[in-house]
Amino acid sequence: MKLKKLVVASLLATCGQAIAATDSEFVVKDIKVEGLQRVALGAALTYMPVKVGDKMNDFRVAQLIRALYASSHFEKITISRDDEVLIIRVRERPTIANIVFEENDDIKDEQLQQSLDDNNVRIGEPLDKTILTSIENGLKDFYYSIGKYNADVNAIVTPLPRNRVDLKLSFNEGDAAEIKQINIVGNSLFSDEELLNQMELQFGAPWWNFLAETRYQKQKMSGDLEKIRSYYMDRGYLRFSNDSTQVSMSPDKSGVYITMNISEGEQYTISGIELSGDLLGNEDVLKMLLPLRDGQLYSLAQVTYAEEFISKYLGRFGYAFSTVTTIPEINDEDHTVKLTLSVDPGQRINVRRISFKGNTVTGDEVFRRELLQLEGSWLSNNLLEASKNRISRLTYVEENDFETVRIPGKEDQVDVEFTVKEQPSGSFTAGIGYGDATGLSLQAGIQQDNFLGTGKQLAFNVNTISYQQSATISYTDPYFTVDGISLGGSIFYSEFDAGRANLVQYNSKTFGVGANFGYPINEYNRINFGLTYKHQEVSPTQAYEQFRNFYDVFSDPANPDASLVFDTFQASLGWYRSTLNRGIFPTAGSMQRATLAATTPNSDLNFYKFNFESKFYYPLDSRHKWSLLARAQFGYGNGYGTINGNDQLLPFFEFFRAGGSDTVRGFENNTIGPKGILRSPRTITGPDGTTIVLSPEYDNISTTTRTLGGNAMAVAGLELIVPTPLVEEDFNNSVRTSLFVDVGNLWDTEFNADEYVGKTDQYGRVIDDYSDPSTYRASTGVSVQWLSPMGPMIFSFSKVLKSYEGDDTKVFTFNVGQTF
Repeated sequence: MKLKKLVVASLLATCGQAIAATDSEFVVKDIKVEGLQRVALGAALTYMPVKVGDKMNDFRVAQLIRALYASSHFEKITISRDDEVLIIRVRERPTIANIVFEENDDIKDEQLQQSLDDNNVRIGEPLDKTILTSIENGLKDFYYSIGKYNADVNAIVTPLPRNRVDLKLSFNEGDAAEIKQINIVGNSLFSDEELLNQMELQFGAPWWNFLAETRYQKQKMSGDLEKIRSYYMDRGYLRFSNDSTQVSMSPDKSGVYITMNISEGEQYTISGIELSGDLLGNEDVLKMLLPLRDGQLYSLAQVTYAEEFISKYLGRFGYAFSTVTTIPEINDEDHTVKLTLSVDPGQRINVRRISFKGNTVTGDEVFRRELLQLEGSWLSNNLLEASKNRISRLTYVEENDFETVRIPGKEDQVDVEFTVKEQPSGSFTAGIGYGDATGLSLQAGIQQDNFLGTGKQLAFNVNTISYQQSATISYTDPYFTVDGISLGGSIFYSEFDAGRANLVQYNSKTFGVGANFGYPINEYNRINFGLTYKHQEVSPTQAYEQFRNFYDVFSDPANPDASLVFDTFQASLGWYRSTLNRGIFPTAGSMQRATLAATTPNSDLNFYKFNFESKFYYPLDSRHKWSLLARAQFGYGNGYGTINGNDQLLPFFEFFRAGGSDTVRGFENNTIGPKGILRSPRTITGPDGTTIVLSPEYDNISTTTRTLGGNAMAVAGLELIVPTPLVEEDFNNSVRTSLFVDVGNLWDTEFNADEYVGKTDQYGRVIDDYSDPSTYRASTGVSVQWLSPMGPMIFSFSKVLKSYEGDDTKVFTFNVGQTF
């Protein structure tokens, strides 16, 4: 709440003694000033409208006193004479040595200091004690406006040596007055309950409704009255009025009783709609697009929308300051109203200059290339809003806004000023982290999304966690050309231990190099192309049945324990669409991403993978404190072509994985999906002592506790993003809290379910159909995401709603350094 501006009461005190009455004027031959400490004699003389040689009289004495008080350096002035010598004795105002605030919870120290600064009360300045009462009363008025009628504020001045003082503002805020009852008098069309539901202020809320606002606040009361008025006006009650509102208080000032007296009136319908004024030849188009129609109930909301729509429509053509006024002609006899929308487009406005402020790191040209509104062109509100959204989507921008500034003497020109608040665009990491899934991790690297303020991305990272060690160097120029074509490349190396990542045991070493470029289709859509060379060495794993066909093709029968080595060239085609309002922690808009990657025919492995991801953010309030996120992700991969007469398959080390903070929370990372199946022949001893191998239908079958992954995946989630408790509003863009429901599954379309129908494993459990997409998992809970100095952190408390035997579930998980 904005503090009420403190008004300084200027007191011209005549506390100086006048010169003894004389029968005649005298000429000043000398001036003596006594009592100066901090103020220099020369400075004091400059404040005086009297100098040696002037004649003194009663008028000049009063003039001198006023001038010295106006300098704000003195709190007492005495004037006398010794013959023709003018003697001025002063007591300087004390200097403020320190300012302290005590017991202020509802008002931040920064807000208090700003209010004092506005009144020139700051450390090092002289203290004018006459304004302290005004400061106290102004602060009390603020507390009264938020319902704290027992609040008290005291300004305590403590003298110090050398004419200095300590100033302490001591607060006794007390408790806010609770609303005990709200009465509505005069309503017959709508019940009290219906009208009270429109109000933010409430009374008698149950204990579990901790979000209910039961404290009386004057500003919120005004807003609630307007909401009730709009409720009636939007339903045709054009003559509705709020006749009076009485607010009474209990004797101890702890309770408030509110009574509203209203007159509902009759419902009115629209009898005609006319557009008048200069419509620039768009009258027919506007009539067709407006929501107002003859015969429908009058609605203030639709009238307001029509006015705003016309203004925005004309703003597209440079008429940025058009005004639209609705003139109602009310017929109380038949309860109809004729609406005339008077349009004044004003002058067509041209943009002279676009400037940026607040950007201390990023160059203006980085933001300027995101602009759709150009200098020298007609001003378009649509293009300005689109430009603002493009800048907001940059990951190194926390927030931005713009204003149009009229140019004096140029009625048809404006300047546009963008104010940008940057956020850290990169980091230097060298430390130790820990995650439930990753265990101990060592990190070192540099990552910069806004390298040297150019908007280019550069990263060098070395990471080691329990199951993976990797090193990557990458570079991307998002504006390789002025048309927005991006170009990037990367070099990478990785060692992966699948057993430590909750997968079946195998190890792989990979190094490669890749390049990519992107092409913008329009404002929201972009396509990307990439080509990556990868050299991969995979150690052999156990002979799981799901891997048998793959190993039969690529393993060396003469040396089955040898590692498999592959060289592949992978081409990718991607589509990306985004209307998100921010690059980090968005609250509105949507994002869709689809990627098709496939190895080239000359590669050792021939396979393809398709992945689609979509997110929709729906803000639930105007300030975007509450939002709903709906997300979904689908993936599928398989081989293509044949080798040595066998169909190519998706390599098991390219399988999708599910479970964890980025898919289905409440399940350990990479634990959802098919388990490994091992089978061995069963033997018996014959009558003659020989060993007899039984037919395959009698094989011993066992399943692993670890997953293999799968070639098909589907994950979805619904999240309610809520304000983070106990966190100040300034940190909304770095901390996010949400209530979630996650659903997902991972399966293998190549699994031969018929071969295992009815069979049991070593524990007597029936083997699951790992090709069945309907065996989904589900969880719910709360998640907190924090962009900490050491990297992104995710904390999740989960309750599993649906699981299967053998699933590894977690109530609490946290991870450091993962992306969102």
